[in-house]
Amino acid sequence: MKSAQAFVDEALITVESGAGGNGMVGFRREKFVAHGGPNGGDGGHGGNVILIADSNLSTLLEFQSRRILTAGRGQNGGPNGRTGARGEDLEIRLPIGTIVRDAEEDVEAEPLIDLSKDGQCFTIARGGNGGFGNQRFKTSTRQAPDFALDGRPGQTCQLRLSLKLLADVGLVGFPNAGKSTLLTHISSAHPKIASYPFTTLTPSLGVVELDHVRFVVADIPGLIEGASEGAGLGHQFLRHVERTRVIVHLLDLGAFLLEKRDLLADYDAIRQELGLYRPDLLERQEIVVLSKLDLVTDLKEVDDLEEKLKARGITPMRLSAASRVGTSELIRTMLTAVENARKKEAEPEDGQERSDP
Repeated sequence: MKSAQAFVDEALITVESGAGGNGMVGFRREKFVAHGGPNGGDGGHGGNVILIADSNLSTLLEFQSRRILTAGRGQNGGPNGRTGARGEDLEIRLPIGTIVRDAEEDVEAEPLIDLSKDGQCFTIARGGNGGFGNQRFKTSTRQAPDFALDGRPGQTCQLRLSLKLLADVGLVGFPNAGKSTLLTHISSAHPKIASYPFTTLTPSLGVVELDHVRFVVADIPGLIEGASEGAGLGHQFLRHVERTRVIVHLLDLGAFLLEKRDLLADYDAIRQELGLYRPDLLERQEIVVLSKLDLVTDLKEVDDLEEKLKARGITPMRLSAASRVGTSELIRTMLTAVENARKKEAEPEDGQERSDP
C-alpha cells in the first residue's frame, strides 16, 4: 500500500509559445567579387507548448507556484544563408484526467482538451514563424534587397486546469459518514478526520493492494442535498465521482442511532444528487455499507434497517473501520467489483468486431 501526494485539483496558468527569430540582412563578401549578393538567413521557428498526459502524476500542485510557462524563442538568421535554430518546445506534463479550458470561458464550457489517456499529447500554443532573411527577396529586378522580416510572435493562452479523479472506487456519503476513517485503514493515505461538516475539502487518494492487484480508492468529500445545483461545494465535489468505476455508499449508523437520522432518506438524497448531476452515475456498480458498527449496542435496530434496504433490492455490508470489523470483506468485494468493471470496459462495444488473440 502507498499513500497519495497532496491533492490539488485546479490551477490557472499562462503559457507562451516562443517567438520566431528575425531574418538577417547580409551580403556575400568574397575576394575578387565586387558586388556579392544577399545571403542573410531566415530566423528559426519558435518552440511550441505541448500538453502531455502522464500516469506518474496525480496532482496539479506544482502549478500553484509555477504559473507562467514559456517555450524557447527561435534564433535569428545567420550569414551565408544559415537558418537560425528552432526554439525548444515546452512540454507540460499533467495528470491523466486533466481537463483544459480557456480561462476566460465559463467553467462548464466545452474543454480545449480532455487528457484521458497516458501519453496523450496536445499542442496548445504554436511557436511563431521565423522571419525571412534578405536572400529570400532577391529578384531579377532587385539584386540587393537590404531588408529582412522579423519573426512572428508566439501565442499566449490563459488556461484553467481541472483534474477529475481517475479512481477505481469512490467513497460517497453525507459528511462524517466514516469515509476518511475507512480510507485510512484500507490504505496508507492520511486524510484529515474530525467530527464536523466538510472535514474533507479536497479528495484524498489511497492505493489498496490485494492478491497482487492494485486499485485506487478516493474519499469524495461529503455531499449534501442541492450539491448538483452548487450547494455546499456542489460541482466541486460531484465531478470527482464521474470517472470512478465503483461507488461505495456509506450510511452512518452513528447518526441513525444517536441523532435518529433517516438513513433511507440520506441514501435517496445522495442518489438523487448523483442522478441530477449525471444520470449515468446511477448505473455504476454500487456497494452500500452501514458504517460505524462499533457504536451499535442493539443489533436488532440494524437488522430492521437492513430489511428495509433488502426490500429495495439492496444487500448492505456492515462495517466498523475503527475496530476493523468487516474491512477485509469490503476490500474483497471492492476488488471483485473493480475487476468486473475493468473487464467490461475492455470488451468491444456493440457492433465492433473482436480482434483475434
